Amino acid sequence: MGFTMGLNLLLLLAMVATNILSLYHLSSTLQTPKKPPTTAPLVPDHLIQQLHTIRATINQLTRLQPTTTSTTTTTKSTTPPDLLLHSRLSPIASSCHNHADLLHKYMTYTPYSLCPPDSDSIAESLILRGCHPLPRRRCFSRTPPKPTSSLPHNPFPSSLPDQNVLWSSKNYSCSSFSCLIRSNPKLGFDPSREIQRFTSYTNELDLPIPQLLQIANSANSALRLGLDIGGGTGTFAATMKLHNVTVVTTTMNLGAPYNEAVALRGLVPLHVPLQQRLPVFDGVLDLVRCGHAVNRWIPAAALEFLLFDADRVLRSGGYLWLDHFFSKSVDLDKVYGPLIGKLGYKKVKWATGSKADSKYGEVYLTALLQKPGSK
Repeated sequence: MGFTMGLNLLLLLAMVATNILSLYHLSSTLQTPKKPPTTAPLVPDHLIQQLHTIRATINQLTRLQPTTTSTTTTTKSTTPPDLLLHSRLSPIASSCHNHADLLHKYMTYTPYSLCPPDSDSIAESLILRGCHPLPRRRCFSRTPPKPTSSLPHNPFPSSLPDQNVLWSSKNYSCSSFSCLIRSNPKLGFDPSREIQRFTSYTNELDLPIPQLLQIANSANSALRLGLDIGGGTGTFAATMKLHNVTVVTTTMNLGAPYNEAVALRGLVPLHVPLQQRLPVFDGVLDLVRCGHAVNRWIPAAALEFLLFDADRVLRSGGYLWLDHFFSKSVDLDKVYGPLIGKLGYKKVKWATGSKADSKYGEVYLTALLQKPGSK
């Protein structure tokens, strides 16, 4: 790098010297009395010699500079070998290239050995930045040292086993589920508390699962397969499992082991961000639920793509459930209401309610929408 800057500085000095000599020659020529046209002005020999020397130096430096630059680039290139290998086998998401440092750190490991201890946090950072799916690696994932083998079949066990989670102080503020429950009981890690969430009716914004099943039954629309977007610890999927409905949950490990909690309840977690295309085939689901993670903090354009991706995976007659969608009242009327209306779905339920102690006119929306037949 220092040698390249030195060459550039010499080039600059050479160009300045050339201009100064040219100006000197031009001024001396202008000050000389005009002679007949037949007599050409003479350039001093020492000036010609200096100009030839400067031009030769510039040509030499110009020939050297590309070689020096390429050598420096090659020397400083630290692309992990497995990243180069994977790029030949499968395409890498374009957003990954915008975060080359993180991607290189994620792919820097020793093949056929344990993956680095910070792999999970790096992977989470890359996924949230749009680098998804991540490149595959040839290392062994780390597992808890002494996991319990007696895992519950009931999705609402009395407690979740701590020993089945790799608790990292870099990723989590707690090292046990009981600590998470004490810090915030609403996070969803207390199964005894969660069992009541989707079964009771307190206001118009609630849609208890028995009522949802009754609505589908009245419309002769079977509920068998569903997807819960941003489902946290999987409580909705757990409740639907009690009614013989299979629901998979998309969730991220933001400050807590949400994916592990879903799996420990005997459910399927999908480590997928909100901006990622849903990993489901077209027109195969009966129900898509959007939980608290889907709200006004998502840019309107991204939300529109999310809703139309939900439409893609829903079958004809399937249901889209926006559960407690949060926004300002004016935005719901001018932005989100028309955006949802673009789907052309039937409004089975559309209820709004003001947020308690709202200072800026925030409201909640609960909407159950049914997909029409093909247009």
